[in-house]
Amino acid sequence: MIKQLSSLSSHFLVLSLTPTDLSLSLSLSVLSCHQLMAPFSSLVRALHRRLLSPDSTPPLLRRCLSASASEGGSATTSASSAGYNVGGSTSFMRGVVFYEPGRPLSIEEFQMPRPKAGELLIKTKACGVCHSDLHVMKGELPFSSPCVIGHEITGEVVEYGAHTDGGVKQRFPIGSQVVGAFIMPCGNCFYCVKGQEDLCEPFFAYNRAKGTLYDGETRLFLRNGKPVYMYSMGGLAEYCVVPANALAVLPKTLPYTESAILGCAVFTAYGAMRHAAEMRAGDSVAVIGVGGVGSSCIQIAKAFGASEVIAVDILDEKLTNAKLLGATHTVNAKKEDAVEKIKEITNGRGVDVAVEALGKALTFEQCTKSVRDGGKAVMIGLAATNVVGQIDITRLVRRQVKIIGSYGARARQDLPQIVKLAETGIFNLKNTISRKCTIEEANSAYDDLDKGKIVGRAVVEIS
Repeated sequence: MIKQLSSLSSHFLVLSLTPTDLSLSLSLSVLSCHQLMAPFSSLVRALHRRLLSPDSTPPLLRRCLSASASEGGSATTSASSAGYNVGGSTSFMRGVVFYEPGRPLSIEEFQMPRPKAGELLIKTKACGVCHSDLHVMKGELPFSSPCVIGHEITGEVVEYGAHTDGGVKQRFPIGSQVVGAFIMPCGNCFYCVKGQEDLCEPFFAYNRAKGTLYDGETRLFLRNGKPVYMYSMGGLAEYCVVPANALAVLPKTLPYTESAILGCAVFTAYGAMRHAAEMRAGDSVAVIGVGGVGSSCIQIAKAFGASEVIAVDILDEKLTNAKLLGATHTVNAKKEDAVEKIKEITNGRGVDVAVEALGKALTFEQCTKSVRDGGKAVMIGLAATNVVGQIDITRLVRRQVKIIGSYGARARQDLPQIVKLAETGIFNLKNTISRKCTIEEANSAYDDLDKGKIVGRAVVEIS
């Protein structure tokens, strides 16, 4: 091996040996270190393993070895993430970890995550506080732990994974502002090819079922090397890895903090109205549950030309906010029968589209009963495991009521359109955000969300 390497020394390397150690010095003329080492990556890695210890490796060579190893792929051990620097900055970051129900979230130090092919490393600027995270924290939705929650983010592109396509780099230059969707499509499976990215097989099989990305590996490791799982991209951290298919450019005219909700709250509402309900101008719409996602449904319905938007909730404060966002009518379901009131407003028929945004058996039933004959009841609220909704089967059959589930939108085609709605002001981001907090305040934000104290959407400002 020494002989093979020495044959190259006249052009590239000078190898000097002492009785006690080995030291390598590189003399580079035109080629960069990374360009030099790539063709001989396996040779250099073998030499490094056999002859050099980490403490004695010269800094320049250590950087070259790191670059060469990244070309060949990374392992899932702690060594795969150790010592990684972003732009010469620290090799570590902070993230919020969920361990188990009943235990407070913990801020931990992580090794810097490393993106792979087709993935981008994002310096996270903001992350929304969503009820889906709360379901995981309460044990209502099974998920791998420990994990980093948070799945609606904005941030700045810092790094590409090795072998990432040049088109991706053109769309997302280093330093560009981006927003990430919580459904991260692979782009290649049966459903993605058919344009139904919201049903992406690897996303559900790997991320939602196992807490990993689509090679079956997480990108998150604690400082001690312990793997931590990812709920979507694991957005409640100072950096996160996101597949390029789940990103859209965020114009500089839009603020990082408020725009974070575009990737889940607005993304979910858009998918419900655009694809599930196939809403048309002039339709009447009822939204049952007007928290972060429900209030986004109100704005999307107005943007699509709804003739009437009826907001239903049990808190007057939320209903007042719904009016500001475009609701034409409000119903306090604690004070009056929501179904009867909706029919009264619509001359006894019911609405064209009703949306359930809470994930409860009672509101599921209210939603199905609120639609007219031939109407569409769209369910977007996640429920605890084994919660069952009831339906009058005879009415469903005779009156052609359509019950449709909707999890989100389609990132590649829809996320840019959602960004445009915000950029033009059709969707009002400012009035949707009711609280901003720091990463240290994440626990209290989720506590207040659980108690119904957050009127619209809370957002954690990270950097």
